[in-house]
Amino acid sequence: MTQENVYRRFSVKWKWALGTTIGVFVVFLVFSLLMFRAFTQNALDSQHQEIDNALNAVSQRFTSVNTRNLTLDMIEPSLQPGNDHVHTILNDELIANVASKNLTLTIFDRQGVQLFTSHTNLVAMEHKSRFVGQRLVNVNGQQLLVGRVPVYAKNSNRIVGYVQIVDSLEQYHHMYIKLVKILVVLMLLGLMAIALWGYLLADWLLRPVEHIAKTIAEVEHDPKTTERVPDLLRNDELSDLGVILNEMVDRMQRYIDQQSRFVEDVSHELRTPVAIVKGHMDLLNRWGKDDPQILNDSIKASLDEMKRMETLVQEMLDLTRADQVEINFRHEATDVQDVVYQVYNNFSLIHPDFKFSLEDDIHKSTIISMYRNHLEQVLIILSDNAFKYSQERKEIHFAMSRTSREVQIAVQDFGEGISQEDANHVFDRFYRVDKARSREKGGNGLGLSIAQKLIEGYGGSISLESSLGHGSIFRITLPITNTDK
Repeated sequence: MTQENVYRRFSVKWKWALGTTIGVFVVFLVFSLLMFRAFTQNALDSQHQEIDNALNAVSQRFTSVNTRNLTLDMIEPSLQPGNDHVHTILNDELIANVASKNLTLTIFDRQGVQLFTSHTNLVAMEHKSRFVGQRLVNVNGQQLLVGRVPVYAKNSNRIVGYVQIVDSLEQYHHMYIKLVKILVVLMLLGLMAIALWGYLLADWLLRPVEHIAKTIAEVEHDPKTTERVPDLLRNDELSDLGVILNEMVDRMQRYIDQQSRFVEDVSHELRTPVAIVKGHMDLLNRWGKDDPQILNDSIKASLDEMKRMETLVQEMLDLTRADQVEINFRHEATDVQDVVYQVYNNFSLIHPDFKFSLEDDIHKSTIISMYRNHLEQVLIILSDNAFKYSQERKEIHFAMSRTSREVQIAVQDFGEGISQEDANHVFDRFYRVDKARSREKGGNGLGLSIAQKLIEGYGGSISLESSLGHGSIFRITLPITNTDK
Protein backbone atom coordinates (compact mmCIF):
# COMPACT_ATOMS: atom_id res chain seq x y z
CA MET A 1 0.00 0.00 0.00
CA THR A 2 1.43 3.37 -1.01
CA GLN A 3 1.89 6.26 1.37
CA GLU A 4 -0.71 8.24 -0.59
CA ASN A 5 -3.34 5.55 0.03
CA VAL A 6 -2.52 5.52 3.74
CA TYR A 7 -3.15 9.26 3.91
CA ARG A 8 -6.39 8.88 1.98
CA ARG A 9 -7.69 6.35 4.49
CA PHE A 10 -7.28 8.91 7.29
CA SER A 11 -10.64 10.54 6.68
CA VAL A 12 -11.67 14.09 7.45
CA LYS A 13 -13.94 12.77 10.19
CA TRP A 14 -10.98 11.26 12.04
CA LYS A 15 -8.84 14.32 11.42
CA TRP A 16 -11.61 16.53 12.76
CA ALA A 17 -12.18 14.27 15.77
CA LEU A 18 -8.46 14.08 16.51
CA GLY A 19 -7.97 17.81 16.15
CA THR A 20 -10.99 18.57 18.33
CA THR A 21 -9.85 16.05 20.94
CA ILE A 22 -6.33 17.46 21.09
CA GLY A 23 -7.52 21.06 21.20
CA VAL A 24 -10.14 20.55 23.91
CA PHE A 25 -7.85 18.24 25.89
CA VAL A 26 -5.04 20.81 25.88
CA VAL A 27 -7.44 23.44 27.20
CA PHE A 28 -8.73 21.00 29.81
CA LEU A 29 -5.18 20.04 30.77
CA VAL A 30 -4.06 23.65 31.15
CA PHE A 31 -7.13 24.46 33.24
CA SER A 32 -6.58 21.38 35.43
CA LEU A 33 -2.90 22.22 35.94
CA LEU A 34 -3.79 25.77 36.89
CA MET A 35 -6.35 24.47 39.39
CA PHE A 36 -3.81 21.96 40.70
CA ARG A 37 -1.26 24.73 41.07
CA ALA A 38 -3.78 26.90 42.90
CA PHE A 39 -4.75 24.09 45.33
CA THR A 40 -1.15 23.13 46.14
CA GLN A 41 -0.08 26.75 46.51
CA ASN A 42 -3.02 27.40 48.82
CA ALA A 43 -2.06 24.37 50.91
CA LEU A 44 1.56 25.55 51.08
CA ASP A 45 0.42 29.04 52.04
CA SER A 46 -1.60 27.47 54.87
CA GLN A 47 1.57 25.76 56.09
CA HIS A 48 3.42 29.07 55.96
CA GLN A 49 0.66 30.76 57.94
CA GLU A 50 0.60 27.97 60.54
CA ILE A 51 4.35 28.24 61.09
CA ASP A 52 4.16 32.02 61.24
CA ASN A 53 1.48 31.89 63.93
CA ALA A 54 3.44 29.33 65.93
CA LEU A 55 6.67 31.35 65.71
CA ASN A 56 4.93 34.48 66.95
CA ALA A 57 3.31 32.57 69.82
CA VAL A 58 6.60 31.03 70.95
CA SER A 59 8.68 34.19 70.59
CA GLN A 60 6.17 36.14 72.70
CA ARG A 61 6.87 33.78 75.65
CA PHE A 62 10.38 35.24 75.84
CA THR A 63 9.52 38.93 75.75
CA SER A 64 10.43 39.29 79.45
CA VAL A 65 14.00 38.09 78.93
CA ASN A 66 16.50 40.81 79.80
CA THR A 67 19.96 39.41 79.13
CA ARG A 68 22.63 39.35 76.44
CA ASN A 69 22.08 35.71 75.47
CA LEU A 70 19.46 33.01 75.97
CA THR A 71 20.40 30.09 78.17
CA LEU A 72 18.72 26.80 78.94
CA ASP A 73 17.97 27.97 82.47
CA MET A 74 16.00 30.90 81.12
CA ILE A 75 13.76 28.81 78.86
CA GLU A 76 13.29 25.73 81.09
CA PRO A 77 10.42 27.24 83.16
CA SER A 78 8.45 27.72 79.98
CA LEU A 79 9.16 24.16 78.86
CA GLN A 80 8.23 22.30 82.06
CA PRO A 81 4.78 20.77 82.59
CA GLY A 82 2.42 23.48 83.73
CA ASN A 83 0.67 24.00 87.06
CA ASP A 84 -1.92 26.37 88.33
CA HIS A 85 0.52 29.29 88.53
CA VAL A 86 2.83 28.84 85.54
CA HIS A 87 1.66 29.10 81.89
CA THR A 88 4.09 26.93 79.92
CA ILE A 89 4.72 26.83 76.18
CA LEU A 90 3.82 23.18 75.85
CA ASN A 91 0.49 23.69 77.57
CA ASP A 92 -0.48 26.28 74.99
CA GLU A 93 -2.90 24.76 72.44
CA LEU A 94 -1.13 26.42 69.53
CA ILE A 95 2.28 25.32 70.76
CA ALA A 96 0.95 21.82 71.41
CA ASN A 97 0.29 21.63 67.69
CA VAL A 98 3.88 22.65 67.12
CA ALA A 99 5.01 19.72 69.21
CA SER A 100 3.21 17.29 66.93
CA LYS A 101 5.18 14.82 64.87
CA ASN A 102 5.05 16.96 61.71
CA LEU A 103 6.59 20.07 63.29
CA THR A 104 9.88 20.45 65.13
CA LEU A 105 10.36 23.37 67.55
CA THR A 106 13.98 24.38 68.18
CA ILE A 107 15.38 27.24 70.28
CA PHE A 108 18.89 28.62 69.69
CA ASP A 109 20.96 31.13 71.59
CA ARG A 110 22.51 34.16 69.96
CA GLN A 111 25.49 32.16 68.62
CA GLY A 112 23.23 29.50 67.08
CA VAL A 113 23.81 26.88 69.75
CA GLN A 114 20.80 24.63 70.12
CA LEU A 115 19.16 24.95 73.53
CA PHE A 116 15.98 22.96 72.97
CA THR A 117 14.23 20.87 70.31
CA SER A 118 10.92 19.02 70.41
CA HIS A 119 12.12 16.39 67.90
CA THR A 120 15.32 15.55 66.16
CA ASN A 121 16.33 18.81 64.54
CA LEU A 122 17.38 18.38 60.92
CA VAL A 123 18.21 22.03 60.26
CA ALA A 124 21.14 23.34 62.29
CA MET A 125 21.75 27.02 62.98
CA GLU A 126 24.79 27.47 60.80
CA HIS A 127 26.43 30.85 60.52
CA LYS A 128 25.94 31.08 56.75
CA SER A 129 22.32 30.04 56.93
CA ARG A 130 21.35 32.34 59.78
CA PHE A 131 18.32 33.70 57.94
CA VAL A 132 15.17 35.18 59.43
CA GLY A 133 11.78 34.37 57.92
CA GLN A 134 10.62 31.25 56.07
CA ARG A 135 12.15 29.23 53.29
CA LEU A 136 12.11 25.77 51.73
CA VAL A 137 15.30 23.77 52.26
CA ASN A 138 16.37 20.35 51.04
CA VAL A 139 17.93 18.06 53.63
CA ASN A 140 19.05 14.59 52.54
CA GLY A 141 16.61 14.68 49.63
CA GLN A 142 13.73 15.71 51.86
CA GLN A 143 12.03 19.06 51.32
CA LEU A 144 11.39 20.96 54.54
CA LEU A 145 9.74 24.27 55.34
CA VAL A 146 11.83 26.23 57.85
CA GLY A 147 10.58 29.27 59.75
CA ARG A 148 12.85 31.32 62.05
CA VAL A 149 12.40 34.50 64.11
CA PRO A 150 14.81 36.27 66.50
CA VAL A 151 14.19 36.76 70.24
CA TYR A 152 14.91 40.30 71.50
CA ALA A 153 15.99 41.42 74.98
CA LYS A 154 13.33 43.33 76.88
CA ASN A 155 15.20 46.61 77.37
CA SER A 156 18.01 46.71 74.84
CA ASN A 157 16.07 45.41 71.84
CA ARG A 158 19.09 43.21 71.15
CA ILE A 159 18.89 39.71 69.62
CA VAL A 160 19.48 37.18 72.37
CA GLY A 161 18.38 34.01 70.54
CA TYR A 162 16.26 32.41 67.82
CA VAL A 163 13.10 30.34 67.65
CA GLN A 164 12.90 27.89 64.73
CA ILE A 165 10.08 25.66 63.54
CA VAL A 166 10.65 23.01 60.86
CA ASP A 167 7.68 21.50 59.02
CA SER A 168 8.33 18.13 57.38
CA LEU A 169 5.42 18.87 54.99
CA GLU A 170 4.15 15.30 55.32
CA GLN A 171 0.51 16.41 55.10
CA TYR A 172 1.32 18.68 52.19
CA HIS A 173 3.17 15.93 50.28
CA HIS A 174 0.42 13.43 51.06
CA MET A 175 -2.18 15.85 49.74
CA TYR A 176 0.06 16.60 46.73
CA ILE A 177 0.34 12.91 45.78
CA LYS A 178 -3.39 12.43 46.28
CA LEU A 179 -4.14 15.41 44.02
CA VAL A 180 -1.75 14.07 41.37
CA LYS A 181 -3.55 10.72 41.36
CA ILE A 182 -6.92 12.45 41.12
CA LEU A 183 -5.59 14.66 38.31
CA VAL A 184 -4.28 11.65 36.35
CA VAL A 185 -7.62 9.85 36.69
CA LEU A 186 -9.47 12.98 35.63
CA MET A 187 -7.12 13.41 32.67
CA LEU A 188 -7.75 9.85 31.48
CA LEU A 189 -11.51 10.09 31.95
CA GLY A 190 -11.51 13.53 30.37
CA LEU A 191 -9.47 12.31 27.41
CA MET A 192 -11.88 9.46 26.76
CA ALA A 193 -14.92 11.71 27.14
CA ILE A 194 -13.43 14.40 24.91
CA ALA A 195 -12.41 11.83 22.27
CA LEU A 196 -15.92 10.37 22.23
CA TRP A 197 -17.47 13.83 22.09
CA GLY A 198 -15.07 14.89 19.31
CA TYR A 199 -15.89 11.83 17.20
CA LEU A 200 -19.65 12.21 17.67
CA LEU A 201 -19.43 15.93 16.88
CA ALA A 202 -17.35 15.26 13.76
CA ASP A 203 -19.77 12.53 12.67
CA TRP A 204 -22.75 14.87 13.12
CA LEU A 205 -21.10 17.83 11.41
CA LEU A 206 -19.70 15.84 8.48
CA ARG A 207 -22.73 13.65 7.86
CA PRO A 208 -24.03 16.10 5.21
CA VAL A 209 -20.62 15.97 3.53
CA GLU A 210 -20.93 12.19 3.32
CA HIS A 211 -24.37 12.53 1.70
CA ILE A 212 -22.97 15.08 -0.74
CA ALA A 213 -19.93 12.93 -1.56
CA LYS A 214 -22.17 9.89 -2.08
CA THR A 215 -24.41 11.85 -4.44
CA ILE A 216 -21.44 13.19 -6.41
CA ALA A 217 -20.00 9.68 -6.74
CA GLU A 218 -23.36 8.35 -7.92
CA VAL A 219 -23.71 11.15 -10.48
CA GLU A 220 -20.17 10.48 -11.70
CA HIS A 221 -21.02 6.81 -12.13
CA ASP A 222 -24.41 7.43 -13.76
CA PRO A 223 -25.10 11.01 -14.96
CA LYS A 224 -28.79 10.16 -15.39
CA THR A 225 -29.28 8.91 -11.85
CA THR A 226 -32.15 10.21 -9.74
CA GLU A 227 -29.96 10.12 -6.61
CA ARG A 228 -30.00 13.48 -4.81
CA VAL A 229 -28.74 14.91 -1.54
CA PRO A 230 -31.56 14.37 1.00
CA ASP A 231 -33.06 17.30 2.87
CA LEU A 232 -30.52 17.82 5.66
CA LEU A 233 -32.83 19.94 7.86
CA ARG A 234 -29.81 21.79 9.25
CA ASN A 235 -30.39 25.37 8.06
CA ASP A 236 -26.66 25.98 7.65
CA GLU A 237 -24.04 26.30 4.92
CA LEU A 238 -23.89 22.54 4.31
CA SER A 239 -27.65 22.42 3.78
CA ASP A 240 -27.30 25.27 1.29
CA LEU A 241 -24.51 23.35 -0.42
CA GLY A 242 -26.75 20.29 -0.71
CA VAL A 243 -29.54 22.36 -2.27
CA ILE A 244 -27.11 24.00 -4.71
CA LEU A 245 -25.66 20.61 -5.66
CA ASN A 246 -29.13 19.20 -6.33
CA GLU A 247 -29.99 22.19 -8.50
CA MET A 248 -26.70 21.85 -10.36
CA VAL A 249 -27.25 18.12 -10.98
CA ASP A 250 -30.82 18.80 -12.14
CA ARG A 251 -29.56 21.46 -14.54
CA MET A 252 -26.79 19.17 -15.79
CA GLN A 253 -29.30 16.40 -16.44
CA ARG A 254 -31.52 18.83 -18.30
CA TYR A 255 -28.58 19.68 -20.53
CA ILE A 256 -27.84 15.99 -21.05
CA ASP A 257 -31.49 15.36 -21.90
CA GLN A 258 -31.48 18.34 -24.26
CA GLN A 259 -28.39 17.03 -25.97
CA SER A 260 -29.91 13.57 -26.30
CA ARG A 261 -33.17 14.99 -27.64
CA PHE A 262 -31.24 17.20 -30.03
CA VAL A 263 -29.38 14.21 -31.48
CA GLU A 264 -32.58 12.16 -31.66
CA ASP A 265 -34.54 15.00 -33.25
CA VAL A 266 -31.80 15.73 -35.77
CA SER A 267 -31.55 12.10 -36.79
CA HIS A 268 -35.34 11.85 -37.03
CA GLU A 269 -36.08 15.10 -38.82
CA LEU A 270 -33.15 14.91 -41.23
CA ARG A 271 -34.01 11.40 -42.31
CA THR A 272 -36.70 12.55 -44.77
CA PRO A 273 -34.77 15.38 -46.52
CA VAL A 274 -31.64 13.22 -46.68
CA ALA A 275 -33.69 10.40 -48.23
CA ILE A 276 -35.15 12.85 -50.76
CA VAL A 277 -31.73 14.20 -51.73
CA LYS A 278 -30.33 10.68 -51.92
CA GLY A 279 -33.24 9.59 -54.12
CA HIS A 280 -32.65 12.44 -56.57
CA MET A 281 -28.92 11.75 -56.62
CA ASP A 282 -29.55 8.06 -57.31
CA LEU A 283 -31.96 9.03 -60.09
CA LEU A 284 -29.38 11.30 -61.68
CA ASN A 285 -26.68 8.72 -61.26
CA ARG A 286 -28.70 6.04 -63.05
CA TRP A 287 -30.08 7.87 -66.07
CA GLY A 288 -31.60 11.24 -65.16
CA LYS A 289 -28.45 13.28 -65.76
CA ASP A 290 -28.97 12.86 -69.50
CA ASP A 291 -32.44 14.45 -69.32
CA PRO A 292 -32.15 18.24 -68.78
CA GLN A 293 -35.66 18.50 -67.31
CA ILE A 294 -35.09 15.73 -64.77
CA LEU A 295 -31.67 17.17 -63.99
CA ASN A 296 -33.10 20.62 -63.29
CA ASP A 297 -35.99 19.26 -61.23
CA SER A 298 -33.70 17.03 -59.15
CA ILE A 299 -31.21 19.82 -58.50
CA LYS A 300 -34.01 22.23 -57.50
CA ALA A 301 -35.64 19.67 -55.21
CA SER A 302 -32.29 18.80 -53.62
CA LEU A 303 -31.46 22.47 -53.04
CA ASP A 304 -34.88 23.04 -51.47
CA GLU A 305 -34.39 20.10 -49.11
CA MET A 306 -30.87 21.24 -48.23
CA LYS A 307 -32.17 24.72 -47.48
CA ARG A 308 -34.85 23.19 -45.28
CA MET A 309 -32.20 21.11 -43.52
CA GLU A 310 -30.15 24.26 -42.93
CA THR A 311 -33.18 26.02 -41.47
CA LEU A 312 -34.04 22.98 -39.38
CA VAL A 313 -30.54 22.69 -37.90
CA GLN A 314 -30.48 26.42 -37.11
CA GLU A 315 -33.87 26.23 -35.40
CA MET A 316 -32.77 23.23 -33.36
CA LEU A 317 -29.65 25.08 -32.28
CA ASP A 318 -31.82 28.04 -31.31
CA LEU A 319 -34.04 25.72 -29.31
CA THR A 320 -31.04 24.27 -27.49
CA ARG A 321 -29.65 27.73 -26.71
CA ALA A 322 -33.06 28.85 -25.48
CA ASP A 323 -32.70 26.49 -22.52
CA GLN A 324 -29.54 28.32 -21.40
CA VAL A 325 -30.68 31.95 -21.33
CA GLU A 326 -30.72 32.05 -17.52
CA ILE A 327 -26.96 31.45 -17.58
CA ASN A 328 -25.79 33.43 -20.60
CA PHE A 329 -28.16 36.43 -20.55
CA ARG A 330 -29.18 36.92 -16.93
CA HIS A 331 -27.99 40.56 -16.81
CA GLU A 332 -29.56 41.77 -20.06
CA ALA A 333 -32.20 44.55 -20.11
CA THR A 334 -34.56 45.55 -22.93
CA ASP A 335 -37.15 48.26 -23.53
CA VAL A 336 -40.34 46.43 -24.53
CA GLN A 337 -41.83 49.28 -26.55
CA ASP A 338 -38.74 49.68 -28.74
CA VAL A 339 -38.75 46.03 -29.78
CA VAL A 340 -42.52 45.77 -30.36
CA TYR A 341 -42.54 48.92 -32.48
CA GLN A 342 -39.53 47.67 -34.46
CA VAL A 343 -41.17 44.32 -35.31
CA TYR A 344 -44.46 46.06 -36.06
CA ASN A 345 -42.77 48.48 -38.50
CA ASN A 346 -40.68 45.75 -40.15
CA PHE A 347 -43.67 43.50 -40.87
CA SER A 348 -45.70 46.46 -42.07
CA LEU A 349 -42.91 47.19 -44.53
CA ILE A 350 -42.34 43.68 -45.91
CA HIS A 351 -46.05 42.78 -46.08
CA PRO A 352 -47.74 45.86 -47.49
CA ASP A 353 -50.79 43.81 -48.50
CA PHE A 354 -51.57 43.14 -44.80
CA LYS A 355 -53.26 45.50 -42.39
CA PHE A 356 -51.25 45.88 -39.18
CA SER A 357 -52.47 47.68 -36.06
CA LEU A 358 -50.79 48.41 -32.71
CA GLU A 359 -52.53 49.17 -29.42
CA ASP A 360 -50.12 50.67 -26.86
CA ASP A 361 -51.49 51.01 -23.33
CA ILE A 362 -48.07 51.37 -21.70
CA HIS A 363 -47.35 54.99 -22.67
CA LYS A 364 -43.89 54.98 -21.08
CA SER A 365 -40.61 53.11 -21.19
CA THR A 366 -40.82 49.66 -19.60
CA ILE A 367 -37.65 47.65 -18.97
CA ILE A 368 -37.59 43.85 -18.74
CA SER A 369 -34.70 41.52 -17.97
CA MET A 370 -34.38 39.91 -21.40
CA TYR A 371 -31.91 39.94 -24.27
CA ARG A 372 -33.27 42.26 -26.98
CA ASN A 373 -32.64 39.84 -29.86
CA HIS A 374 -34.53 37.09 -28.04
CA LEU A 375 -37.65 39.22 -27.57
CA GLU A 376 -37.43 40.24 -31.20
CA GLN A 377 -37.03 36.60 -32.24
CA VAL A 378 -40.16 35.58 -30.28
CA LEU A 379 -42.24 38.38 -31.81
CA ILE A 380 -41.00 37.49 -35.30
CA ILE A 381 -41.97 33.83 -34.74
CA LEU A 382 -45.47 34.81 -33.60
CA SER A 383 -45.90 37.42 -36.36
CA ASP A 384 -44.64 35.06 -39.04
CA ASN A 385 -47.00 32.38 -37.75
CA ALA A 386 -49.89 34.86 -37.93
CA PHE A 387 -48.91 35.84 -41.46
CA LYS A 388 -48.76 32.23 -42.71
CA TYR A 389 -52.24 31.35 -41.47
CA SER A 390 -54.06 34.59 -42.39
CA GLN A 391 -54.33 34.36 -46.14
CA GLU A 392 -58.04 35.23 -46.36
CA ARG A 393 -58.43 38.08 -43.85
CA LYS A 394 -55.05 39.75 -44.04
CA GLU A 395 -55.00 41.53 -40.73
CA ILE A 396 -52.63 41.26 -37.74
CA HIS A 397 -53.06 43.13 -34.46
CA PHE A 398 -50.37 43.91 -31.83
CA ALA A 399 -51.21 45.02 -28.27
CA MET A 400 -49.19 46.05 -25.21
CA SER A 401 -50.31 46.62 -21.60
CA ARG A 402 -48.82 46.41 -18.15
CA THR A 403 -49.45 46.08 -14.43
CA SER A 404 -47.20 47.14 -11.57
CA ARG A 405 -45.10 43.98 -11.96
CA GLU A 406 -45.68 42.55 -15.44
CA VAL A 407 -45.94 43.58 -19.06
CA GLN A 408 -48.26 41.81 -21.51
CA ILE A 409 -47.78 41.55 -25.28
CA ALA A 410 -50.40 40.06 -27.59
CA VAL A 411 -50.21 39.08 -31.28
CA GLN A 412 -53.59 38.39 -32.88
CA ASP A 413 -54.52 37.09 -36.31
CA PHE A 414 -57.90 36.50 -37.92
CA GLY A 415 -57.01 33.43 -39.93
CA GLU A 416 -57.84 29.75 -39.82
CA GLY A 417 -57.62 29.23 -36.08
CA ILE A 418 -56.63 26.04 -34.24
CA SER A 419 -58.75 23.36 -32.63
CA GLN A 420 -58.54 22.86 -28.87
CA GLU A 421 -56.86 19.49 -29.34
CA ASP A 422 -54.15 21.01 -31.52
CA ALA A 423 -53.85 24.07 -29.26
CA ASN A 424 -52.73 21.78 -26.43
CA HIS A 425 -49.72 20.66 -28.50
CA VAL A 426 -48.66 23.70 -30.52
CA PHE A 427 -45.67 24.31 -28.23
CA ASP A 428 -44.42 20.71 -28.57
CA ARG A 429 -41.28 20.15 -30.59
CA PHE A 430 -41.90 19.33 -34.29
CA TYR A 431 -45.67 19.50 -33.84
CA ARG A 432 -47.54 20.65 -36.93
CA VAL A 433 -51.29 21.28 -37.05
CA ASP A 434 -51.37 20.36 -40.74
CA LYS A 435 -48.16 18.61 -41.67
CA ALA A 436 -48.65 18.89 -45.43
CA ARG A 437 -49.54 22.58 -45.36
CA SER A 438 -46.83 23.33 -42.80
CA ARG A 439 -44.20 21.78 -45.02
CA GLU A 440 -45.47 23.80 -47.96
CA LYS A 441 -45.21 27.00 -45.86
CA GLY A 442 -41.71 26.18 -44.71
CA GLY A 443 -42.51 25.21 -41.13
CA ASN A 444 -40.58 22.63 -39.13
CA GLY A 445 -42.71 22.72 -36.00
CA LEU A 446 -39.98 24.31 -33.88
CA GLY A 447 -40.79 28.02 -33.91
CA LEU A 448 -43.35 28.03 -31.11
CA SER A 449 -41.19 25.66 -29.03
CA ILE A 450 -38.31 28.12 -29.34
CA ALA A 451 -40.61 31.02 -28.38
CA GLN A 452 -41.89 29.19 -25.30
CA LYS A 453 -38.39 28.20 -24.16
CA LEU A 454 -37.11 31.76 -24.52
CA ILE A 455 -40.03 33.34 -22.66
CA GLU A 456 -39.97 30.80 -19.82
CA GLY A 457 -36.18 31.13 -19.60
CA TYR A 458 -36.67 34.76 -18.57
CA GLY A 459 -39.35 33.98 -15.99
CA GLY A 460 -42.32 34.73 -18.25
CA SER A 461 -45.17 32.77 -19.78
CA ILE A 462 -46.80 32.37 -23.19
CA SER A 463 -50.33 31.14 -23.90
CA LEU A 464 -52.68 30.63 -26.83
CA GLU A 465 -56.35 31.42 -27.31
CA SER A 466 -57.77 30.15 -30.60
CA SER A 467 -61.04 29.41 -32.32
CA LEU A 468 -61.45 27.54 -35.59
CA GLY A 469 -62.34 29.90 -38.39
CA HIS A 470 -61.86 33.04 -36.28
CA GLY A 471 -58.14 33.24 -35.62
CA SER A 472 -55.70 33.02 -32.72
CA ILE A 473 -54.19 35.22 -29.98
CA PHE A 474 -50.77 34.54 -28.52
CA ARG A 475 -50.24 36.32 -25.17
CA ILE A 476 -46.80 36.90 -23.62
CA THR A 477 -46.29 37.92 -19.98
CA LEU A 478 -42.87 39.05 -18.71
CA PRO A 479 -41.76 40.47 -15.32
CA ILE A 480 -40.81 44.15 -15.23
CA THR A 481 -37.33 45.05 -14.05
CA ASN A 482 -37.62 48.84 -13.94
CA THR A 483 -40.33 51.24 -15.02
CA ASP A 484 -38.00 54.14 -15.75
CA LYS A 485 -35.14 54.26 -18.16
